[in-house]
Amino acid sequence: MELREVYLDYSATTPVKEEVFQEMVPFFMERYGNASSLYTPGLDAKRALDHAREQVAALINAKPQEVFFTGCGSEADNWVLYGVADAYKEKGNHIITTIEEHHAMLHTCEYLEKHGFEITYLNIDEKGRIDLEEYKNAFTDKTILASIMLVNNEVGTVHPIKEMAKIAKEHGVLFHTDAVQGLGNVPIDVVDMGVDFLSMSAHKIYGPKGVGALFMRRGIRIPNFIHGGAQEMGRRAGTENVPGIVGFGKAAELARVNFDKHVSHCKELRDYLAEKITKEIPDTYINGDMENRHPGNLNVTFEYIEGESILLMMDARHVCVSTGSACSSKSLKPSHVLAAMGVPDELIHGTVRFTVGDFTTKEDIDYVVENLKEVVAWLREVSPLGPGKSWN
Repeated sequence: MELREVYLDYSATTPVKEEVFQEMVPFFMERYGNASSLYTPGLDAKRALDHAREQVAALINAKPQEVFFTGCGSEADNWVLYGVADAYKEKGNHIITTIEEHHAMLHTCEYLEKHGFEITYLNIDEKGRIDLEEYKNAFTDKTILASIMLVNNEVGTVHPIKEMAKIAKEHGVLFHTDAVQGLGNVPIDVVDMGVDFLSMSAHKIYGPKGVGALFMRRGIRIPNFIHGGAQEMGRRAGTENVPGIVGFGKAAELARVNFDKHVSHCKELRDYLAEKITKEIPDTYINGDMENRHPGNLNVTFEYIEGESILLMMDARHVCVSTGSACSSKSLKPSHVLAAMGVPDELIHGTVRFTVGDFTTKEDIDYVVENLKEVVAWLREVSPLGPGKSWN
Protein backbone atom coordinates (compact mmCIF):
# COMPACT_ATOMS: atom_id res chain seq x y z
CA MET A 1 0.00 0.00 0.00
CA GLU A 2 1.35 3.39 -1.00
CA LEU A 3 2.23 5.61 1.95
CA ARG A 4 0.13 8.72 2.51
CA GLU A 5 0.06 11.36 5.24
CA VAL A 6 -3.13 11.17 7.32
CA TYR A 7 -3.83 13.46 10.26
CA LEU A 8 -6.60 12.26 12.59
CA ASP A 9 -5.97 14.39 15.68
CA TYR A 10 -8.04 17.48 14.95
CA SER A 11 -9.11 17.76 18.59
CA ALA A 12 -5.47 18.30 19.55
CA THR A 13 -5.02 21.09 17.01
CA THR A 14 -6.04 21.96 13.47
CA PRO A 15 -3.99 23.18 10.52
CA VAL A 16 -4.37 26.86 9.74
CA LYS A 17 -6.62 27.31 6.73
CA GLU A 18 -5.21 29.13 3.73
CA GLU A 19 -7.79 31.93 4.01
CA VAL A 20 -6.85 32.45 7.64
CA PHE A 21 -3.13 32.52 6.91
CA GLN A 22 -3.54 35.03 4.09
CA GLU A 23 -5.59 37.29 6.38
CA MET A 24 -2.78 37.25 8.95
CA VAL A 25 0.21 37.80 6.66
CA PRO A 26 0.02 41.62 6.25
CA PHE A 27 0.02 42.13 10.02
CA PHE A 28 3.52 40.72 10.41
CA MET A 29 5.41 43.13 8.13
CA GLU A 30 3.17 45.66 6.39
CA ARG A 31 0.43 46.50 8.93
CA TYR A 32 2.61 46.06 12.01
CA GLY A 33 1.20 48.85 14.19
CA ASN A 34 0.59 48.59 17.92
CA ALA A 35 -3.15 48.80 18.52
CA SER A 36 -2.59 51.10 21.52
CA SER A 37 -0.86 53.77 19.40
CA LEU A 38 -2.82 56.78 18.23
CA TYR A 39 -1.10 57.32 14.88
CA THR A 40 -2.35 55.76 11.62
CA PRO A 41 -0.63 52.31 11.76
CA GLY A 42 -1.83 51.89 15.35
CA LEU A 43 -5.39 52.87 14.45
CA ASP A 44 -5.25 50.41 11.55
CA ALA A 45 -4.29 47.63 13.99
CA LYS A 46 -7.09 48.72 16.35
CA ARG A 47 -9.65 48.50 13.54
CA ALA A 48 -8.38 45.00 12.71
CA LEU A 49 -8.80 43.94 16.36
CA ASP A 50 -12.31 45.38 16.49
CA HIS A 51 -13.26 43.51 13.31
CA ALA A 52 -11.88 40.25 14.67
CA ARG A 53 -13.81 40.79 17.91
CA GLU A 54 -17.00 41.20 15.89
CA GLN A 55 -16.25 38.00 13.95
CA VAL A 56 -15.68 35.93 17.10
CA ALA A 57 -18.72 37.46 18.79
CA ALA A 58 -20.90 36.58 15.77
CA LEU A 59 -19.89 32.91 16.03
CA ILE A 60 -21.36 32.66 19.56
CA ASN A 61 -24.08 35.36 19.30
CA ALA A 62 -22.36 37.68 21.77
CA LYS A 63 -21.83 41.44 21.77
CA PRO A 64 -18.31 42.40 20.62
CA GLN A 65 -17.65 44.18 23.92
CA GLU A 66 -18.24 40.86 25.72
CA VAL A 67 -15.30 39.16 23.97
CA PHE A 68 -11.83 39.52 25.51
CA PHE A 69 -8.82 38.06 23.70
CA THR A 70 -6.39 35.94 25.70
CA GLY A 71 -3.26 33.93 25.00
CA CYS A 72 -5.13 30.59 24.97
CA GLY A 73 -8.18 28.73 26.25
CA SER A 74 -6.32 27.74 29.42
CA GLU A 75 -5.78 31.41 30.30
CA ALA A 76 -9.49 32.06 29.82
CA ASP A 77 -10.33 29.15 32.17
CA ASN A 78 -7.84 30.39 34.78
CA TRP A 79 -9.12 33.94 34.55
CA VAL A 80 -12.68 32.83 35.35
CA LEU A 81 -11.72 30.59 38.27
CA TYR A 82 -9.31 33.02 39.92
CA GLY A 83 -11.46 36.02 39.13
CA VAL A 84 -14.72 34.66 40.51
CA ALA A 85 -12.94 33.17 43.55
CA ASP A 86 -11.49 36.58 44.38
CA ALA A 87 -14.52 38.73 43.55
CA TYR A 88 -17.09 36.55 45.37
CA LYS A 89 -15.09 35.20 48.31
CA GLU A 90 -17.22 37.18 50.74
CA LYS A 91 -20.32 35.42 49.41
CA GLY A 92 -18.89 31.91 49.52
CA ASN A 93 -16.04 29.52 48.80
CA HIS A 94 -17.75 26.67 46.94
CA ILE A 95 -17.32 25.82 43.23
CA ILE A 96 -19.01 23.05 41.24
CA THR A 97 -17.26 21.39 38.32
CA THR A 98 -16.79 17.86 36.96
CA ILE A 99 -14.22 15.14 37.35
CA GLU A 100 -13.69 15.10 33.55
CA GLU A 101 -12.66 18.73 32.97
CA HIS A 102 -9.55 19.79 31.09
CA HIS A 103 -6.49 20.08 33.33
CA ALA A 104 -6.60 23.87 32.92
CA MET A 105 -9.66 23.65 35.14
CA LEU A 106 -8.73 20.72 37.37
CA HIS A 107 -5.26 21.95 38.30
CA THR A 108 -6.58 25.44 39.03
CA CYS A 109 -9.30 23.96 41.22
CA GLU A 110 -6.65 21.97 43.09
CA TYR A 111 -4.77 25.23 43.70
CA LEU A 112 -7.91 26.93 45.01
CA GLU A 113 -8.58 24.00 47.33
CA LYS A 114 -5.19 24.62 48.95
CA HIS A 115 -6.31 28.19 49.60
CA GLY A 116 -9.57 27.50 51.40
CA PHE A 117 -12.03 26.82 48.59
CA GLU A 118 -14.27 23.77 48.45
CA ILE A 119 -14.72 22.07 45.09
CA THR A 120 -17.45 19.58 44.21
CA TYR A 121 -16.36 17.30 41.35
CA LEU A 122 -19.42 15.81 39.66
CA ASN A 123 -19.16 12.23 38.43
CA ILE A 124 -19.95 11.00 34.92
CA ASP A 125 -21.57 7.73 33.87
CA GLU A 126 -20.28 5.03 31.50
CA LYS A 127 -21.23 7.20 28.50
CA GLY A 128 -19.55 10.31 29.87
CA ARG A 129 -22.83 11.98 30.88
CA ILE A 130 -23.50 14.09 33.98
CA ASP A 131 -26.33 13.22 36.39
CA LEU A 132 -28.45 16.38 36.55
CA GLU A 133 -29.86 15.38 39.94
CA GLU A 134 -26.35 15.15 41.38
CA TYR A 135 -25.66 18.56 39.87
CA LYS A 136 -28.79 20.13 41.36
CA ASN A 137 -28.02 18.69 44.78
CA ALA A 138 -24.46 20.05 44.72
CA PHE A 139 -25.51 23.68 45.18
CA THR A 140 -25.18 25.24 48.62
CA ASP A 141 -25.59 28.75 49.99
CA LYS A 142 -21.79 29.08 49.61
CA THR A 143 -21.68 28.21 45.90
CA ILE A 144 -20.28 31.03 43.76
CA LEU A 145 -19.56 29.31 40.43
CA ALA A 146 -20.55 26.27 38.39
CA SER A 147 -18.15 25.38 35.56
CA ILE A 148 -19.05 22.55 33.18
CA MET A 149 -17.26 21.85 29.91
CA LEU A 150 -19.43 21.98 26.80
CA VAL A 151 -17.73 19.08 24.98
CA ASN A 152 -15.37 16.56 26.53
CA ASN A 153 -12.00 16.58 24.77
CA GLU A 154 -11.41 12.82 25.02
CA VAL A 155 -14.72 11.07 24.33
CA GLY A 156 -16.60 14.00 22.76
CA THR A 157 -19.68 13.95 25.02
CA VAL A 158 -21.82 17.10 24.64
CA HIS A 159 -23.36 18.30 27.90
CA PRO A 160 -26.76 20.07 28.34
CA ILE A 161 -25.22 23.44 29.14
CA LYS A 162 -28.41 25.46 28.63
CA GLU A 163 -30.25 23.40 31.25
CA MET A 164 -27.30 23.45 33.64
CA ALA A 165 -26.85 27.22 33.32
CA LYS A 166 -30.56 27.68 34.05
CA ILE A 167 -30.23 25.63 37.25
CA ALA A 168 -27.24 27.74 38.32
CA LYS A 169 -29.17 30.93 37.65
CA GLU A 170 -32.05 29.66 39.83
CA HIS A 171 -29.52 29.43 42.66
CA GLY A 172 -28.07 32.87 41.94
CA VAL A 173 -24.75 31.32 40.87
CA LEU A 174 -22.50 32.33 37.98
CA PHE A 175 -22.00 29.75 35.21
CA HIS A 176 -18.93 29.12 33.05
CA THR A 177 -18.37 26.62 30.26
CA ASP A 178 -15.07 25.62 28.69
CA ALA A 179 -16.18 25.51 25.05
CA VAL A 180 -12.74 24.99 23.50
CA GLN A 181 -13.70 21.62 21.96
CA GLY A 182 -17.23 22.70 21.13
CA LEU A 183 -16.44 25.93 19.26
CA GLY A 184 -17.27 25.46 15.59
CA ASN A 185 -18.39 21.87 16.20
CA VAL A 186 -21.68 22.25 18.10
CA PRO A 187 -24.15 25.16 18.03
CA ILE A 188 -23.21 27.91 20.51
CA ASP A 189 -25.49 30.82 21.36
CA VAL A 190 -24.50 32.47 24.63
CA VAL A 191 -27.82 34.29 24.87
CA ASP A 192 -29.92 31.16 24.44
CA MET A 193 -27.59 29.08 26.63
CA GLY A 194 -27.64 31.67 29.41
CA VAL A 195 -23.96 31.32 30.32
CA ASP A 196 -21.98 34.04 32.07
CA PHE A 197 -18.52 33.00 30.85
CA LEU A 198 -17.34 30.90 27.91
CA SER A 199 -13.74 29.96 27.02
CA MET A 200 -12.50 29.63 23.43
CA SER A 201 -9.31 28.88 21.49
CA ALA A 202 -8.40 29.67 17.89
CA HIS A 203 -6.27 26.65 17.07
CA LYS A 204 -9.22 24.25 17.38
CA ILE A 205 -11.07 25.95 14.50
CA TYR A 206 -8.29 26.18 11.88
CA GLY A 207 -6.84 29.35 13.37
CA PRO A 208 -3.38 30.03 14.83
CA LYS A 209 -2.02 28.79 18.14
CA GLY A 210 -1.32 31.21 20.98
CA VAL A 211 -4.63 33.08 20.92
CA GLY A 212 -7.89 32.43 22.73
CA ALA A 213 -10.81 34.42 24.06
CA LEU A 214 -13.15 34.69 27.01
CA PHE A 215 -16.79 35.63 26.66
CA MET A 216 -17.80 37.55 29.79
CA ARG A 217 -21.43 38.61 29.98
CA ARG A 218 -21.83 42.36 30.06
CA GLY A 219 -22.20 43.73 33.57
CA ILE A 220 -20.04 41.10 35.28
CA ARG A 221 -16.85 42.37 36.88
CA ILE A 222 -14.05 40.09 38.05
CA PRO A 223 -10.42 41.12 38.67
CA ASN A 224 -7.96 41.13 35.82
CA PHE A 225 -5.85 38.01 35.49
CA ILE A 226 -2.96 39.93 33.87
CA HIS A 227 -2.17 43.41 35.16
CA GLY A 228 -0.41 46.17 33.26
CA GLY A 229 -1.70 48.36 30.47
CA ALA A 230 -5.27 49.17 29.43
CA GLN A 231 -5.55 46.69 26.54
CA GLU A 232 -8.73 44.67 25.98
CA MET A 233 -10.98 47.42 27.28
CA GLY A 234 -8.87 47.60 30.43
CA ARG A 235 -9.58 43.98 31.34
CA ARG A 236 -6.49 42.08 30.08
CA ALA A 237 -3.09 43.77 29.93
CA GLY A 238 -0.38 43.07 27.37
CA THR A 239 0.27 44.17 23.79
CA GLU A 240 -2.24 42.36 21.64
CA ASN A 241 -1.17 39.56 19.30
CA VAL A 242 -2.63 41.35 16.30
CA PRO A 243 -1.78 38.73 13.61
CA GLY A 244 -3.09 35.93 15.83
CA ILE A 245 -6.27 37.77 16.72
CA VAL A 246 -6.90 38.63 13.07
CA GLY A 247 -6.46 34.93 12.26
CA PHE A 248 -8.86 33.97 15.04
CA GLY A 249 -11.42 36.36 13.63
CA LYS A 250 -11.18 34.94 10.12
CA ALA A 251 -11.30 31.36 11.44
CA ALA A 252 -14.42 32.24 13.44
CA GLU A 253 -16.06 33.74 10.36
CA LEU A 254 -15.32 30.60 8.32
CA ALA A 255 -16.58 28.37 11.15
CA ARG A 256 -19.85 30.28 11.25
CA VAL A 257 -20.41 30.31 7.50
CA ASN A 258 -19.39 26.67 6.97
CA PHE A 259 -20.86 25.22 10.17
CA ASP A 260 -23.46 22.88 8.67
CA LYS A 261 -21.11 21.61 5.96
CA HIS A 262 -18.32 21.04 8.50
CA VAL A 263 -20.52 19.10 10.94
CA SER A 264 -22.06 16.95 8.19
CA HIS A 265 -18.65 16.12 6.70
CA CYS A 266 -17.12 15.19 10.05
CA LYS A 267 -20.07 13.07 11.18
CA GLU A 268 -20.14 11.14 7.93
CA LEU A 269 -16.44 10.27 8.09
CA ARG A 270 -16.48 9.66 11.86
CA ASP A 271 -19.33 7.18 11.49
CA TYR A 272 -17.65 5.54 8.50
CA LEU A 273 -14.48 5.10 10.56
CA ALA A 274 -16.47 3.68 13.50
CA GLU A 275 -18.25 1.17 11.28
CA LYS A 276 -15.05 -0.04 9.61
CA ILE A 277 -13.11 -0.40 12.86
CA THR A 278 -15.84 -2.28 14.72
CA LYS A 279 -16.58 -4.57 11.76
CA GLU A 280 -13.02 -5.30 10.65
CA ILE A 281 -11.10 -5.35 13.95
CA PRO A 282 -12.42 -7.69 16.68
CA ASP A 283 -12.40 -6.92 20.40
CA THR A 284 -12.79 -3.18 19.99
CA TYR A 285 -15.08 -0.87 21.96
CA ILE A 286 -16.26 2.67 21.30
CA ASN A 287 -16.23 4.86 24.40
CA GLY A 288 -18.85 7.52 24.97
CA ASP A 289 -22.27 8.43 23.68
CA MET A 290 -22.52 8.20 19.88
CA GLU A 291 -25.65 10.35 19.81
CA ASN A 292 -24.67 13.34 21.97
CA ARG A 293 -21.14 13.66 20.64
CA HIS A 294 -18.62 15.94 18.95
CA PRO A 295 -19.13 15.29 15.22
CA GLY A 296 -15.49 14.35 14.57
CA ASN A 297 -14.62 12.40 17.71
CA LEU A 298 -14.16 8.62 17.94
CA ASN A 299 -12.58 7.13 21.07
CA VAL A 300 -11.81 3.42 20.69
CA THR A 301 -10.43 0.78 23.03
CA PHE A 302 -8.42 -2.07 21.49
CA GLU A 303 -8.33 -4.97 23.90
CA TYR A 304 -5.07 -6.75 24.86
CA ILE A 305 -2.65 -4.04 23.62
CA GLU A 306 -1.25 -0.59 24.47
CA GLY A 307 -2.61 2.52 22.77
CA GLU A 308 0.84 4.10 22.88
CA SER A 309 2.22 1.23 20.79
CA ILE A 310 -0.59 1.73 18.29
CA LEU A 311 0.20 5.46 18.14
CA LEU A 312 3.92 4.91 17.49
CA MET A 313 3.39 2.20 14.88
CA MET A 314 0.74 4.23 13.08
CA ASP A 315 3.05 7.24 13.14
CA ALA A 316 5.65 5.10 11.34
CA ARG A 317 3.00 4.65 8.67
CA HIS A 318 2.44 8.43 8.54
CA VAL A 319 -0.85 8.39 10.47
CA CYS A 320 -1.33 10.78 13.44
CA VAL A 321 -3.71 9.78 16.23
CA SER A 322 -3.82 10.37 20.00
CA THR A 323 -3.89 8.18 23.08
CA GLY A 324 -6.12 10.66 24.90
CA SER A 325 -6.27 14.39 25.29
CA ALA A 326 -3.28 15.96 23.56
CA CYS A 327 -2.25 17.81 26.71
CA SER A 328 -1.73 14.56 28.62
CA SER A 329 -0.66 12.22 25.82
CA LYS A 330 2.96 12.26 27.06
CA SER A 331 1.88 10.96 30.45
CA LEU A 332 1.72 7.28 31.32
CA LYS A 333 -1.13 7.94 33.76
CA PRO A 334 -4.44 6.44 32.61
CA SER A 335 -6.98 8.90 31.23
CA HIS A 336 -8.89 10.55 34.09
CA VAL A 337 -11.96 10.77 31.84
CA LEU A 338 -12.09 7.07 30.96
CA ALA A 339 -11.33 6.17 34.57
CA ALA A 340 -14.29 8.31 35.67
CA MET A 341 -16.45 6.41 33.15
CA GLY A 342 -15.52 3.16 34.86
CA VAL A 343 -13.21 1.79 32.16
CA PRO A 344 -10.63 -0.59 33.72
CA ASP A 345 -6.99 0.60 33.66
CA GLU A 346 -5.86 -2.18 31.32
CA LEU A 347 -8.47 -1.14 28.76
CA ILE A 348 -7.77 2.57 29.23
CA HIS A 349 -4.16 1.95 28.22
CA GLY A 350 -5.40 0.32 25.03
CA THR A 351 -7.43 3.35 23.97
CA VAL A 352 -6.88 5.59 20.96
CA ARG A 353 -8.67 8.82 20.08
CA PHE A 354 -9.33 9.51 16.40
CA THR A 355 -10.66 12.94 15.39
CA VAL A 356 -11.49 13.85 11.80
CA GLY A 357 -11.72 17.33 10.30
CA ASP A 358 -12.35 19.38 7.19
CA PHE A 359 -9.36 17.99 5.29
CA THR A 360 -10.08 14.31 6.04
CA THR A 361 -11.20 12.17 3.11
CA LYS A 362 -12.84 8.76 2.76
CA GLU A 363 -9.59 7.53 1.21
CA ASP A 364 -7.79 8.66 4.36
CA ILE A 365 -10.14 6.54 6.47
CA ASP A 366 -9.62 3.48 4.26
CA TYR A 367 -5.85 3.89 4.52
CA VAL A 368 -6.00 4.27 8.31
CA VAL A 369 -8.17 1.19 8.84
CA GLU A 370 -6.07 -1.04 6.57
CA ASN A 371 -2.93 -0.07 8.46
CA LEU A 372 -4.68 -0.24 11.80
CA LYS A 373 -5.76 -3.82 11.14
CA GLU A 374 -2.15 -4.84 10.50
CA VAL A 375 -0.79 -2.95 13.52
CA VAL A 376 -3.41 -4.31 15.93
CA ALA A 377 -3.00 -7.87 14.64
CA TRP A 378 0.79 -7.74 15.05
CA LEU A 379 0.63 -6.19 18.53
CA ARG A 380 -1.86 -8.80 19.68
CA GLU A 381 0.30 -11.56 18.27
CA VAL A 382 3.32 -10.47 20.35
CA SER A 383 1.33 -9.47 23.44
CA PRO A 384 1.27 -11.98 26.31
CA LEU A 385 -2.31 -10.87 26.91
CA GLY A 386 -3.54 -11.52 23.36
CA PRO A 387 -6.70 -13.55 22.61
CA GLY A 388 -6.41 -17.11 23.92
CA LYS A 389 -3.18 -16.40 25.83
CA SER A 390 -2.46 -16.42 29.55
CA TRP A 391 0.45 -15.87 31.93
CA ASN A 392 0.47 -19.59 32.88
